[in-house]
Amino acid sequence: MPLYEHVFLARQDLSQSQVDALAATATEIVEANKGKITKTESWGLKGLAYKIKRNRKAHFVMLNIDAPPGVVAELERQTGINEDILRFITVRVDEHEEGPSVQMRKQDRERTRRRDREEM
Repeated sequence: MPLYEHVFLARQDLSQSQVDALAATATEIVEANKGKITKTESWGLKGLAYKIKRNRKAHFVMLNIDAPPGVVAELERQTGINEDILRFITVRVDEHEEGPSVQMRKQDRERTRRRDREEM
């Protein structure tokens, strides 16, 4: 089956549990249509380059999907209807990245830099 990465941006005023519920809903849609989610990453609340629907920040979530193309079409349809999701993108990939994504590694590097500065 084809592999996809699906990233969506949720409104800034949602709690983390609501964002997790959005990811769980996306997982249910994929699994109900004979696909599977191999990895879910929440990248946290990040600033946007420009306002989207009056939001300066958004919760970023990435899903690695292993499913037929029809499942992705249904996921994108359901995501487009949801008012809590500001933007989304789905990209077909040759293979999923093992371990944490680049965004998660970036957050880890920033944490260690802050910790090093505090120790000085």
